[in-house]
Amino acid sequence: MEARLVTRALARMAAWRLAFTAPLLLVVTLGMFALAKASPFDPVRQYLGDRALTTSPEIAHRIRQAWGLDRPVTEQYLTWLGDLLRGDLGESRSMHRPVAEVIGERFGWTLLAVGCALVLMLAGSLVVGAVAAWRRDSWTDRLVTGTAYANEAAPVFWTALIVIWVFAVKLHWLPAGGLTDAAAGTVEPGDVLRHMILPVAVLAFSQSSWLLLFVRESLIASLREDYVIGARARGLRERTVIVRHALRSALLPFITLLGARIPELVTGAILVETVFSWPGVASASVQAALAADFPLLAALTLLATLAVVAGNLLADTAYVIADPRVRVLGVS
Repeated sequence: MEARLVTRALARMAAWRLAFTAPLLLVVTLGMFALAKASPFDPVRQYLGDRALTTSPEIAHRIRQAWGLDRPVTEQYLTWLGDLLRGDLGESRSMHRPVAEVIGERFGWTLLAVGCALVLMLAGSLVVGAVAAWRRDSWTDRLVTGTAYANEAAPVFWTALIVIWVFAVKLHWLPAGGLTDAAAGTVEPGDVLRHMILPVAVLAFSQSSWLLLFVRESLIASLREDYVIGARARGLRERTVIVRHALRSALLPFITLLGARIPELVTGAILVETVFSWPGVASASVQAALAADFPLLAALTLLATLAVVAGNLLADTAYVIADPRVRVLGVS
């Protein structure tokens, strides 16, 4: 019966999310075309670069015709949408390769970096937040909360540059960026691991502040509950009281907050990959924006939207599994 309730609640929630995702993606695509139409940047001029000053207007016009930029924006949108539904993402104008090929080549590296950062962010937020709540009003608590507020106010790229200056330039402990050393002829796991330490650490650290502070406040509130006071009265050790009683109930809202942080994690990945020259899809979006490469930028925007929807769905799924009350509401 318990497994059936969970399955029904998850199925109903997934159905609602799928029904919501289709119109959301449609609105996102409409917004992308509206912004592209309003943009002052000329894709042909961005494509030609310095050659735009010497290229004849006839050649520029033929390029515009080949890309379909001379057609009405409604026709351009319908053509692009039809190609998208057939699985054709178009050709990247800045990289001169199919968009699907560019994304397929880079997606795995972004998934690796973001996945490792997510695990590190979760573990660090839980441990440090719990320690700050346990040592409330101590110098440890003040150091943790002060660092968290300062980190939340600092731009991600600023933190990344400071880390590069300290650990790569001054201490020479770790490489400053890239996937492998410049002289490396092959991609070796150990080399990749060394190069991903700094970007993963910066991404996890930059996105952990509110999660850490939330764990601290939620755990402090849980420590005042009657069941926690009763556990202490029974003579249980303080560590047992925190981990097995207070922390478990404090983690339920934490799951929802994690889902709400997915968009900022995507944004942080764009900045971190760019600063560290990490060859993922996030850094490719910056290149596409600078080059006015609309086919690649549109595909990456849709991919980021799907990542946010999927992240929130995973967070809600974890909440349904963790909280029996949600299971009942989900099938009512």
